[in-house]
Amino acid sequence: MIETRGVQSVWTMKEHSRGLHKQAQIVDNGVGRIHQVVMVSIILSALVLFCLGTWGCEGQEDTSTVIPEPMNTGSEALVLRSQSPRSPHSAEPLVRTYESFPKIVAFGNSLTAGLGVAPDESYPAQLAQRLLESGFQYEVINAGVSGETSAGGVRRIEWILKSQPTVVILELGVNDGLRGLPLKQTYTNLHTIIERLKAEGVMVILAGMRIPVNYGEDYTGEFFEMYERLAQEFALPLIPFFLEGVAAQPGLNQVDGVHPTGEGYTTVTQNVWHTLEPILKELSESLKKS
Repeated sequence: MIETRGVQSVWTMKEHSRGLHKQAQIVDNGVGRIHQVVMVSIILSALVLFCLGTWGCEGQEDTSTVIPEPMNTGSEALVLRSQSPRSPHSAEPLVRTYESFPKIVAFGNSLTAGLGVAPDESYPAQLAQRLLESGFQYEVINAGVSGETSAGGVRRIEWILKSQPTVVILELGVNDGLRGLPLKQTYTNLHTIIERLKAEGVMVILAGMRIPVNYGEDYTGEFFEMYERLAQEFALPLIPFFLEGVAAQPGLNQVDGVHPTGEGYTTVTQNVWHTLEPILKELSESLKKS
């Protein structure tokens, strides 16, 4: 009896073990099916997102008047409407659509882009505000690119012209000087830019620049005079020194001693305005007569 009971006990244990194994298989199969369903859901979701990203925007009209950027410049062009000042606390982007207003393009390097300050503290943004306060209806496009040289400016001429500007404020060349590039090369590049812009009927305002005297008296002197030569050759309005009243002023420059603070850009805007305002008044009078 003990042996029989022992056999029965062993059999019962085997049967119990088989039952547990079957249950485990059922659980494993169930988990496997759940895993498959989850994976299929993830894949389908990814496909949907991919399709939305690829085709979902087709047919949506892009109302931005920002010039399409053909290269990686490291800086976005901003369109600023002088008629609608932006609150510094507003979340509204500075890029807007105002197709009907004439455009002023600020074409330059980091000094134009506003490196190191808030977008609404850059000189193009402050210029837009100044235009508003003075009753002029213009868009201001910030086409400043950090590190831009005159050669880079030549490559961007057609990009600039796509905005059909009425006025271009050209602030380029200082990075050439700081790199010690041949002045003949810089002069030729600026000459090419100005010539191309004027060929399209654009009013060009040239921003004069200086470089530190440690580059040598001859080089620094010729560099400054280069802008006067170009202005005379093309009969351009000239901002004698773009950073007048700001350069070498610790309180108006950032820690690098090169780029203005927001307050410094207020002075820069005044420098630009001193040359720009008479031109805009003249353009307004011409429009009234026509």
